[in-house]
Amino acid sequence: MTEYTVEFVGTDETIEVTDTETILSACFEEGIAQEYSCRVGMCLACSAEIVEGEVTQPAARGLTDEEAENYALTCMARPQSDLKLDRGKYPPSIEDDAAVSAEDGDGAAADDD
Repeated sequence: MTEYTVEFVGTDETIEVTDTETILSACFEEGIAQEYSCRVGMCLACSAEIVEGEVTQPAARGLTDEEAENYALTCMARPQSDLKLDRGKYPPSIEDDAAVSAEDGDGAAADDD
């Protein structure tokens, strides 16, 4: 079992995480507030941009292969090196989905008038 340092960009928070535990689990143990919801790699609530380092996250079904290279779902991700993560950053696919939903919501409201 190897231990890695995970630093959260923009905060004074740094934790040690083994390669056999998820980043989210280590956050819980250290009392660090990390957003999450489903805990099964689907909802993307726990997403963080990988600024530096590598993770393994084979069960991160909510990410495309390309997104998984740049984003970690902390509920699934296990470090493979020291990491720098920027929490609360979401992959482009979810940003695009949010924009479409907002547009659909505006259009639906206009149709009800």
